[in-house]
Amino acid sequence: MAGIDWAVVGLYFVIVFGVAAWAYMQERGDETAAGYFLGGRNVGWFVVGASLFVSNIGSEHLVGLSGTGADSGVAVGQFEIIASLALLALGWVFVPFYARSGVFTMPEFLERRYSPGARRYLTYVSIIAYVLTKISVTLFAGGIVFETLMGIDFWTGALITVGFTGVYTVFGGLRAVVYTDMMQMIVLVVGAVTVTLMGLSQVGGWSGMTEAVPEGFMTVWRPISDPAFPWTGILFGAPILAIWYWCTDQVIVQRTLAARNITAARRGTIFAGYLKVLPLFIFVIPGVIAAALVQQGDLQLDSSDQALPALVQQILPVGVRGLVVAGLLAALMSSLSSVFNSTATLFTWDIYREWKPAASERELVWVGRLATVVLTVAGFAWIPFMDAISSTLYQYLQSVQSYIAPPIAAVFLLGLAWKRINAAGAMTSLLVGAVLGLIRLVLELVNGADMEGLPAGTIWEWIAEFNFLHVAILLFLICVLILIGVSLATDPPPSEKVSGLTFETADEPIAGATTTDVDIDLAADTAGSRRIDMWVSLGVVLAVLLVWFFFA
Repeated sequence: MAGIDWAVVGLYFVIVFGVAAWAYMQERGDETAAGYFLGGRNVGWFVVGASLFVSNIGSEHLVGLSGTGADSGVAVGQFEIIASLALLALGWVFVPFYARSGVFTMPEFLERRYSPGARRYLTYVSIIAYVLTKISVTLFAGGIVFETLMGIDFWTGALITVGFTGVYTVFGGLRAVVYTDMMQMIVLVVGAVTVTLMGLSQVGGWSGMTEAVPEGFMTVWRPISDPAFPWTGILFGAPILAIWYWCTDQVIVQRTLAARNITAARRGTIFAGYLKVLPLFIFVIPGVIAAALVQQGDLQLDSSDQALPALVQQILPVGVRGLVVAGLLAALMSSLSSVFNSTATLFTWDIYREWKPAASERELVWVGRLATVVLTVAGFAWIPFMDAISSTLYQYLQSVQSYIAPPIAAVFLLGLAWKRINAAGAMTSLLVGAVLGLIRLVLELVNGADMEGLPAGTIWEWIAEFNFLHVAILLFLICVLILIGVSLATDPPPSEKVSGLTFETADEPIAGATTTDVDIDLAADTAGSRRIDMWVSLGVVLAVLLVWFFFA
């Protein structure tokens, strides 16, 4: 990197800390749990949407999307496109129940609807998954970004990442996170668009790219026999994972809970739905461009995951390279700060507050800050162990999230859809789903490249090699059947567990949710605002259909 590149990166850090400092000054007058963990529940739709988009995009996400694009084409972009539709479901279906119940966390909502056991399950599963996967892999990716593109030692880069991100997250809370996310979204999109446009110019335009890559690279619909992205898995399995991640995951949903009212939350999800159409073009297409340049003999890749770094290093001029590196850092820091804050919220609200219900608002805020510091250290301490774990095992540790998704999605969806679903059905479904997912994970590990493998031709080998999206479909159906069967075989839930918490009882008051608890302006959700939002939402659906048609 040249001097002007370093200046651009330095300016990025200055702006980030300027925005974070402003958010912290706003926070100082609001030392309450709602102020720290939910940004005072006064965040506008644009900030909500930007934060929803960018908190999902980490450096490892960018490298993975472009790498898969370089390896197999645009089909991986389906997950981003389907996310657009899942975000509409979040805004229209889930947010009204979350907002009116006045909850801070998704485990807390499960307790409202089911039982304390369901709350504890989701709390501990989420925290463990965040620390062992999201936090550590994001820190690891940050070190790689510094080392590969900036020439800074890996550990120094990881420490810088932790230090800068941790400071503003600890002191500023969610308000600092979402407002820095807004700025980082702009930097990230500008940087990614720059790479895409300059890459297309280098490869001979869109036609030059499509002519250079293998046949089938430019279609998002793959045959059922495709090992990675069969159309059946995309159409029926990917939406299950999307509902879990976009509609029930604390990191995502917490942004909508921070909105000033239901209308702002819904419009934030619609805005994010439009933004999620972009990754196919600005994250996946650069990988396809890299593959085309390799075919043309203008680029060399030792592995497909080098696609994005190679483009940044070889085709971008001085100055522009600094902008793109700033975009990578924006992706890294936004996703890291989001996980830090959400995990601290889960610990404080679902563990500490349950243990000490008389804790003051100020005490909860300081526990949240301390939890963020501890999580930062824990994530950083986990990095050395990643070297001792085989790459295959770590990949499977990441994939376990695909196996915990179906039971959680089933419990949330059916819990809203049918008031007969009870706590016994929910807990049985969650536990059986977790066990079945664990069995699939173990079989994958035994059958993996680092193991001897399972006996050929056995049912165990078939289960281990069954496409993970098809596994998600099967797991979801099993969990739904268990959820319904156990619920019908046991007593109906008490009225306080369904009143206001299902579609059938939506007009009834929610037990334990007072006006103070909710602190949200329901009056803003008028028929006129819903009509406008409906038309704008149809625009997202139309954009998705056009993408599917164009890349068919």
